[in-house]
Amino acid sequence: MIRRKATSDRCASLIRLLLAGTFLFAWMSASTDAAEIHIGYLRRAEPKSTLSLIEVPAANDGVAGARLAIDDNNTTGRFLDQQFSLEDIRLEGGADAVAATMALAERGVSLVIVDLPADALLKAADAGAARKLLFFNVGAIDDRLREEDCRADVIHTAPTRSMLADALAQYLVWKQWRRWLLVVGSHAEDKLYGDALRRSAKRFGARIVQEKVFEDTGGARRTDSGVVQIQRQLPVFTQGAAERSFQCLRRKDFCIRFPNWIRSGSTVPKADAGSNSR
Repeated sequence: MIRRKATSDRCASLIRLLLAGTFLFAWMSASTDAAEIHIGYLRRAEPKSTLSLIEVPAANDGVAGARLAIDDNNTTGRFLDQQFSLEDIRLEGGADAVAATMALAERGVSLVIVDLPADALLKAADAGAARKLLFFNVGAIDDRLREEDCRADVIHTAPTRSMLADALAQYLVWKQWRRWLLVVGSHAEDKLYGDALRRSAKRFGARIVQEKVFEDTGGARRTDSGVVQIQRQLPVFTQGAAERSFQCLRRKDFCIRFPNWIRSGSTVPKADAGSNSR
């Protein structure tokens, strides 16, 4: 009985080994031709708005990292018979994201990296749904993209405003900096992030002692070196707030028009925190 059981086990193991070998041979036969993966990169042609000319991002901001990843994947892809290619599409002016998406699909692109505002991303995703394109959102941080405007063909790598606000609030509360002066910019995106910070303050037990709005009036960057007289404005802007009892200056430089000047220009010797997210 024992000898018969041992023989049966050896037969079963041999059958499993033969099946595994058959599947491996079939997979190797199907992989004789290198798999080509075409990836598109949709982005705006205009540089992101900054306070100073020396802070303007490089023309290949973002796509440079994608090209580096393509080179790296092609190095290991040679051993797996895989070939990756990247097509960079820069949308000039009022160029249509839908047309660019369809053009990529016609050229065999199946994966699209998108560094565009939320509305343009949604248009591209809706247009590419019928062609089975998969989109990776690397730029838009609007919460609605994961809520009422969620799309099944969009994977998000960019954090939302709520995520950024929650992360910052948790850290400040952990440091026992619970009393905040909230400084919010005057743009629509600034106000959205300000709302996220208010929710995070309530959620994690912080208290916003005072709120102030910093108006972005623009400036002649040729004549004022891009500073827009921020060094002179901020001491006056924070002077009244110095009389209030708070532990942390919360700034908001969402459009990168109101960046780290508050750290050196404020009259209030308090901790400073903020986000440089677009």
